[in-house]
Amino acid sequence: MLLTKASEYALLSLVLIARSEIPEDVDTLSKRLGISRSFLAKILQALARDGLLKSYKGAKGGFALNKEVNEISIREVIESAEKKPLSVFECSTSSDLCSSGKGDFCIIWPFLHNFQLKIDEFLREMTLKDIL
Repeated sequence: MLLTKASEYALLSLVLIARSEIPEDVDTLSKRLGISRSFLAKILQALARDGLLKSYKGAKGGFALNKEVNEISIREVIESAEKKPLSVFECSTSSDLCSSGKGDFCIIWPFLHNFQLKIDEFLREMTLKDIL
């Protein structure tokens, strides 16, 4: 599983936050995106914990980018939102070839692993600036 709703909402939120001149609050973002406030709050808190966003408290609080748009890789956004390393297939990042015990006869693992490396490189090089 490459992208879930968490990744999609994280990227959409970052676009709105990047375009704003003031910190954006969860209520406003959740209404604009038409998504659950509590789910979005968890995503934004994870992005803040991982240093992608700054969190401001108070009446005029909200979230703002903590880095320049060209310094935020799409891969780090996805991994922050998903709370786990990016993996297209379960076994594609495993160094022991196969966590299911089929490694002795799994001839597709080299392909899956190579595919994972290409996706990792692509998403590491693509930034929020590229999306904007």
